[in-house]
Amino acid sequence: MRKKFSNKKSIKNKFLNYINYVKKNPMEAFRDVIYDIKLYIETNLFFVFFVIINVLNALLLRYLTMGGVQNIIAFQPLLADLAFVSAVGGLGYFFKHKNRIIYWFGLTIIFTLICMINSSYYTFYTSYASISLLSTAKQITGVTDAVTDSVVQLKDFTYLIFPLALLFIYYRLKKKKYFVTKEALIKEPKKAFTTVGFGAICFLIFCSTLNATDWSRIAKQWNREYVVAKYGIYVYHVNDLIKSIEPKLTSLFGYDEALRNFNEYFDARKDAKTNKYTNIYKDKNIITIHAESLQTFVINLEINGVEVTPNLNKLVRDSLYFSNFYSQVSIGTSSDSEFTYSTSLMPSNTGTAFVSYFDRTYVTMQKLLKEQGYYTFAMHGNSADYWNRRTMYNTLGYDHFYSKTDYDVSEQIGLGISDKSFFKQSAEKIEQIKKDHDKFYGTAIMLTNHTPFYDVDEYSNTVLDLTMKVKEEVDGETKEVSYPYLDGTKLGRYLKSVHYADEALGEFINDLDERGILDDTVIVIYGDHDARLPKDDYIKMYNYDYKIDGIKDEDDEGYIEFGSYQYELNRKVPLIIYSKDKKYKREVTSVMGMYDVLPTLGNMFGFKNEYALGQDIFNNLKDNIVVFPTGNWLTDKVYYNAQKEEQFMLKEKTVLPEDYIAEKNEYAEKLLNVSNSIIVYNLLDNTNETRRNTNESEIVEGAK
Repeated sequence: MRKKFSNKKSIKNKFLNYINYVKKNPMEAFRDVIYDIKLYIETNLFFVFFVIINVLNALLLRYLTMGGVQNIIAFQPLLADLAFVSAVGGLGYFFKHKNRIIYWFGLTIIFTLICMINSSYYTFYTSYASISLLSTAKQITGVTDAVTDSVVQLKDFTYLIFPLALLFIYYRLKKKKYFVTKEALIKEPKKAFTTVGFGAICFLIFCSTLNATDWSRIAKQWNREYVVAKYGIYVYHVNDLIKSIEPKLTSLFGYDEALRNFNEYFDARKDAKTNKYTNIYKDKNIITIHAESLQTFVINLEINGVEVTPNLNKLVRDSLYFSNFYSQVSIGTSSDSEFTYSTSLMPSNTGTAFVSYFDRTYVTMQKLLKEQGYYTFAMHGNSADYWNRRTMYNTLGYDHFYSKTDYDVSEQIGLGISDKSFFKQSAEKIEQIKKDHDKFYGTAIMLTNHTPFYDVDEYSNTVLDLTMKVKEEVDGETKEVSYPYLDGTKLGRYLKSVHYADEALGEFINDLDERGILDDTVIVIYGDHDARLPKDDYIKMYNYDYKIDGIKDEDDEGYIEFGSYQYELNRKVPLIIYSKDKKYKREVTSVMGMYDVLPTLGNMFGFKNEYALGQDIFNNLKDNIVVFPTGNWLTDKVYYNAQKEEQFMLKEKTVLPEDYIAEKNEYAEKLLNVSNSIIVYNLLDNTNETRRNTNESEIVEGAK
């Protein structure tokens, strides 16, 4: 014990002596520090290059994803990356020289893969990847073409330059016998502690620059872009790993607080009022059409005078049409859309509900309708295990799932059975269901209009011409001349695919009508999410100049601005509620989210989910709010980007009330937290005992 005390006293004395030395000889001490840094670099040259290269790779990722010079000069993520790479890399000094080099190269390959994966992921989702996605990796095998065509781009391979540069540096140093003359002389354990300590000091300095918002964002992890912008990609993924493990641990920690917040949230909610749409469709059948990648901008769009979606155009004129509707999906895309539609909950902030939280209890549209005597079914011409639908559909309350094995898939387009073939066979099945059951609710999921949008010309009744037709004088005669316009672009392929999907929808509705199904059935059509089309393609569509076969300049007359916020707002999808009697026809322009569908339909069909996060849109037309999983939100007045803390006004000269942004931010944060708590902690299983055993039936796939 005396020896330990003596050592502590000696260290303390050395530290005090050094402080006194610095006070008396500041310049001399400064020169000593410079000398030590210079000596460290000279004797650890390869390690220094290892750190620089991996910090630059992370910087390049921020620049190529979020963009902007501010992400190059940002001090906080640079310091966080430096701290992490130095500390983790410093552990290599515990290894022998040969293994140390292998360790550093191995880390560089891992860091490079992290940058490449996140770069590709950001292209598709405008967010960063999550460790929790490993559980959904098998979904990629079903959409391989979509990934290679739409996600992986040339820029995603630029990160390989850095590990190749490190390899070049290694061989140059080896050729000069650097490792023999210098690095081999270093005492590895001492150097490890010194280097890891340097990383720790950098991290402490970094932490001192953070404010309360920064700490809150990394704790909650829902705003991934903000976290990467502040903490860098490496710290983000360490935190993401912790958050991904969290679902396995949450049953042990935090339940009481989550339950308290849950009760407070719903106790403060006001009961929904009745309105003129209350019970208008009570006891009618429902067929919901989950329209793959269908966006609102194609409605009433014409190319060369030809309607892209003539059947949908006719339908919206005879329906309740919600033209400012957003799908609110996260990494689960289509499955998130189905989940929010069925439950009025938001997607989970880690993993996906369909894969990670299929074993929870939810109050769903399907279960509520079953209580009223409805038979419930789902139809999709894909594998029953894709997005874990076979299991999750039982959780949601479907009685039966018609999947790929129930269809003749001989006519395939792209990922699977063509929409026309799927709808034709589905109409036959629905006709039989109508005979066997008094009331039914069904979901039909389209497939053909899935990225990367395959060639559908041979399957379409009319081929959409995407060139621009212009009448010009040619050799003294007026002739029609074609210019490329959208031909060959991804947006062009999408428009052709949508044109085909519109034909398939039109044929399906006509088929249902001929079979007498529409007489007492309401059709609900929603776009599941946007098509993730390149912004440059939109700019070309709106600003093409055939005279130069290119894009107009921003200063040219008629130029239509299409920046990042126009792009975000353009992601809206259509929601259509159609009844053959056409009694209720109206375009609703108020902003609306997928979580508002259940309470809106519930009012019309006479069921209620008291734990819905959305609202009946007809009770909230003037100030509805659409919250997105990223924390961004939208009202009729403003689109707010919580990640960048920027607001985009939807109308000129609009003046927001004082504290409007702060109040909506608080609302959005509470909603996201409550929604995630319901999912993660399985709160509905404990608070709504009467619904605990609602869904006792098992789905029997393939039963006739």
